[in-house]
Amino acid sequence: MPELPEVEVVRRGLADHVAGRRIASVELRGTRVARRHVAGHEDLIGLLTGRVIGRARRRGKYLWLELADAADAASGPVEDALLLHLGMSGQLLVEVAAAPDEKHLHARFRFHDSGPELRFVDQRTFGGLAWSATGADGIPLTIAHIAPDPFEPAYDPNAVVRRIKAKDSEIKRVLLDQTVVSGIGNIYADEALWRAQVHGRRMASTLTKPSIARVLGHARDVMTEALGEGGTSFDALYVNVNGASGYFDRSLAAYGQVGRPCRRCGTLIMREHFMNRSSFFCPRCQVAPRRPR
Repeated sequence: MPELPEVEVVRRGLADHVAGRRIASVELRGTRVARRHVAGHEDLIGLLTGRVIGRARRRGKYLWLELADAADAASGPVEDALLLHLGMSGQLLVEVAAAPDEKHLHARFRFHDSGPELRFVDQRTFGGLAWSATGADGIPLTIAHIAPDPFEPAYDPNAVVRRIKAKDSEIKRVLLDQTVVSGIGNIYADEALWRAQVHGRRMASTLTKPSIARVLGHARDVMTEALGEGGTSFDALYVNVNGASGYFDRSLAAYGQVGRPCRRCGTLIMREHFMNRSSFFCPRCQVAPRRPR
């Protein structure tokens, strides 16, 4: 699933290509693309048609487009938004109208300026679109429970350290909890823990506050580096709005590196099952806690 850097790459593309444009028509295909919009396809189309897209925004892995009426697009209050969730394989592509339809095309946005279309393509159909009202801070109400991510002004690292320290749960599980800190997924959790030399099964409550702060700092650092490489792509399913892949997978030190030597000590990287997925770690640099009998 795309994590913060991959979603941020897409957000920047949307800011460049669709912000400020007025929606002329919306085409939705299939039943799943708007399943999160409980009022149905036709209601969503009616809410979007004629609206002007404002800023493209993101919190953690969640992406949305601010919506305004044409009359007050420049200065009117932002009261609602279009949530765009990429799921496992969703792609937002900017295409000229004459481009052939993609095999798994689920939504198409045409604009009054007759410029390039915005298309939502999703092979596995886990992603989708939904309308949401926004709060006073401009955050869609449907994701108001999601915590700020490490790149937001609202992010308070000291407060997050205290919250994590109070958790009687494994540190990796806490890092993946989007109500504690958002944006960190399986890939960047493993990379941050490897850099901090902390095993993911260590209990958060047993770690010192400086250790937790170090893990969070490494998480921000590794996501910053990934963003500079266009994100992490393991296959053709993650691309930016122009269809290009990211290259940070070449820089991963832990995630997906099972059987390869640790870049720090040379010990072979190991994999273990964790929350229906995999964790990758160095057994020498990241000493596992003793399992209770």
